[in-house]
Amino acid sequence: MQLNAAFKAYPTHFAPIDLKDAGAQGWQVLQGDLSFPLALLKASALQHNLDWMQDFCKTRGLDIAPHGKTTMSPELYARQLAAGAWGISFANVFQAALGARHGVRRIIIANQVLQSVDLDSLSDLLRQHVGLQVYFLIDSMAQLRLIEAWRDVRKSSTVFTVLLELGIEGKRTGCRDHPQALALAKAIRSSPAVQLAGIECYEGGLASCNHEHDRSNVALLMARVQKIATACEAENYFETDEVLITAGGSAIFDLVAEHLTPHLSRPARGILRSGCYLTHDHVQYRQHLQCVGERLNLRETLRPAIELVSVVQSCPEPGLAILAMGKRDVSFDLDIPVPEWRAQVGDACTRGVPAHWAVTALNDQHAYLRFDAQTPADEHPVVGQLVGCGISHPCTTFDKWRWMPVVDDVYCVVDAVSVNF
Repeated sequence: MQLNAAFKAYPTHFAPIDLKDAGAQGWQVLQGDLSFPLALLKASALQHNLDWMQDFCKTRGLDIAPHGKTTMSPELYARQLAAGAWGISFANVFQAALGARHGVRRIIIANQVLQSVDLDSLSDLLRQHVGLQVYFLIDSMAQLRLIEAWRDVRKSSTVFTVLLELGIEGKRTGCRDHPQALALAKAIRSSPAVQLAGIECYEGGLASCNHEHDRSNVALLMARVQKIATACEAENYFETDEVLITAGGSAIFDLVAEHLTPHLSRPARGILRSGCYLTHDHVQYRQHLQCVGERLNLRETLRPAIELVSVVQSCPEPGLAILAMGKRDVSFDLDIPVPEWRAQVGDACTRGVPAHWAVTALNDQHAYLRFDAQTPADEHPVVGQLVGCGISHPCTTFDKWRWMPVVDDVYCVVDAVSVNF
């Protein structure tokens, strides 16, 4: 991919370059070499998180197929696969095609596929990429009938590989009870259009950071998963050489991991699908991982790897500074950004922000940084100053960018990744 003036934060007077050459340009964020606002990734935190999660899975005999919808970045998929990921998960066929084009060979579409155009695309994708394995979710007879009708109309010989989804009352998709799930599994077994490869669920909607609540509710969900998996094996409903049992958002994956090892007589694989672990964040997932650390008695878990750097563009009144970033640049669906550090352009390093600094509101292109005007002048933001903010919910920060530089611990650009929403 080529970086050029059409990419936000890439200075318009720069000549175009290949993305892979970004680390050779000698750019230094604190020197103001790139335009602001700028979303960036910290190389050391990325590597720490890759190693930490891979070790977490390996010591528990599990695999990981991290959710690629978080980043939509082939360069980051490559890092995850190189670190030992079994495959990559996606939310739809469009996203899965991105992965397939960039070498991902095991894909879980953690969602229902049922539209004819998507079934066309998926069938074509499987023809184009020899050896590609794609699994998607099924949770109703109505979905199964749509797939079968598509196959009849197209006169297709494609047999899709599916995972039976169990759901939670009042939450998202998935079969609500055992009889419904078992009846659907039986129908899948007799259908020429699909083959059953395993059981899937998503526990993220249960997360509350109340240890007793989370532990008991996850245990109940995973007991349902084990019950239906055992029943399907007994009835010979699975049609693949290996059965997949998969779950795992990014909040309470440790509790899922306690129950994810399948208890079946045939070969089976437990797969986590956490996606936000790679970049983590400074608010939402940091809070959840503190809870994970408490449950596992860990001194360290994941490190925030994504930041949003902006500049103070105005200090229009006492106690208020306006940062040149807004809703078009950073996530705000769960929490708004948190100031983490400040620096003058040209500084060799950053320093922390005073405790009284807080971003209180966002417009499309502006952030309202409030501070205590009664404090010493050295604690006040000044026009032209750089402010680095932590974010909450990486998924909805990535989707606002087409590229991100990767920096070392002193903010020298050492690499870059593309983002393909």
